[in-house]
Amino acid sequence: MQNKTVYLKCERNVEVQSPDVFMSDMGTIRCSDSVLSARLRALKVHHFTKEGTKRCVISTLKLVELMENECTDISVQIVGEPDVLVEWISVNKHKGWQQWLRAALVCLVSFFGTAFTIMAYHNDVGINEVFTEFYQIVMNREPQGLNTLEVSYSIGLAVGIIVFFNHVGGRRLTKDPTPIEVSIRNYEEDVDKALIATAGREGKEEDAS
Repeated sequence: MQNKTVYLKCERNVEVQSPDVFMSDMGTIRCSDSVLSARLRALKVHHFTKEGTKRCVISTLKLVELMENECTDISVQIVGEPDVLVEWISVNKHKGWQQWLRAALVCLVSFFGTAFTIMAYHNDVGINEVFTEFYQIVMNREPQGLNTLEVSYSIGLAVGIIVFFNHVGGRRLTKDPTPIEVSIRNYEEDVDKALIATAGREGKEEDAS
């Protein structure tokens, strides 16, 4: 009898909300036999304990071993990541005032930190002197208080920040990811790779026997 081919595509990072991790949590399983696919997806891969760590690294070879032990007449093809970082997270569905307070503090720190940075930069480059000299060259007189150049610069700075970060309130200007989202994504990928490599060096990765 010819072996049935099963395709396994795993992600590098997986988050679960239950202490029991199943094959369906690890990625996508594709097979022409729907009954076999459902049977493989229901396989239990790992169990987190309250006393233990909330993170583990599982090799896809371990997943292949579990599937082959369950069904001996299959051939597993791996088309995704070779290792999977699994994290057990607890989600609080009832958002309390602590989360709102945390968000407000982050907004305040970001706002005043950004304002201080801009003011410090302007002070270092002497932006007031530059505006005054430029105004004198164009208008041939001393500026009196707030002038058009300063107002235009302030508006342009705000518009430039909005366009650069691709956000106006909760709306996007374009469908492209923002620079912050790209940076966060790259950072998350670097962290995942480091955690997987560390687990492999320390012998904590769950691999095939």
